Amino acid sequence: MTDWPGAATAQATELPEPPRHPFWTYHDLVLFLGAALPAAAVSLGLIVLLQRLLPAGSGRALPLLLGQFAGDGLWLLDLYGILHYRYDQPFWSSLHWSGSKRGVALSMFLGPAVAFGVAILGMLLNAPGTPTPMRALLSDRWSIFAMGIFATTLGPLCEELAFRGFLLPLLSRSFGTAAGVLLAAVPFALLHGPQYTWSWVHLALVGAAGACFGLARILTGSTAAATGMHATYNLTFFTAFLFQEGTSLAPW
Repeated sequence: MTDWPGAATAQATELPEPPRHPFWTYHDLVLFLGAALPAAAVSLGLIVLLQRLLPAGSGRALPLLLGQFAGDGLWLLDLYGILHYRYDQPFWSSLHWSGSKRGVALSMFLGPAVAFGVAILGMLLNAPGTPTPMRALLSDRWSIFAMGIFATTLGPLCEELAFRGFLLPLLSRSFGTAAGVLLAAVPFALLHGPQYTWSWVHLALVGAAGACFGLARILTGSTAAATGMHATYNLTFFTAFLFQEGTSLAPW
């Protein structure tokens, strides 16, 4: 049987199929988790250095936030290396950062609703009003300002790229969407354990919020939407803190 003219040329120039999503594996997850320890060591070292170098009037929280952001940046740099050098794939589109403007805007609009829902759940669970390291940091104007910026921008960005951009798709592929959303919320909650002296009620509240961010990621197909919801969620609690001079129900 004679092939139609140009068939060989068409086959030769046919573009390869795009990789399945997610194209990364649990081996890559181990590599990503393995980078957390050296990133944390760099973060701690930078915090100590900044505490000595920055003037006293810069606030107690600024060295901690700058050190934490540096550590998170190094951790995400490892993720970039995994996606780029192991798979030759772009960073942002691989983590599904892009999305419809409507979906991102709606998620940001729903962030305060999630915050109020979590606050109500905290009251129902009788969340203890124990002092936390986070509240101790918010004792001066510059610390409050720095925390407000970090909690509504860099913090949500780094956390959502890691948990909803990288981890959730992998877990959803293995265990299903619903289980993936819930399982990704568990390490997200544990990450905030030191901030709440490992209070199980507060960790449950953070996990509930994380599940909502994961749901936004699934429904919109956009990690940017989850980040937007996370940012306005944090902004709601931070605003409540400014007006009420702190609250024990603020799971940032």
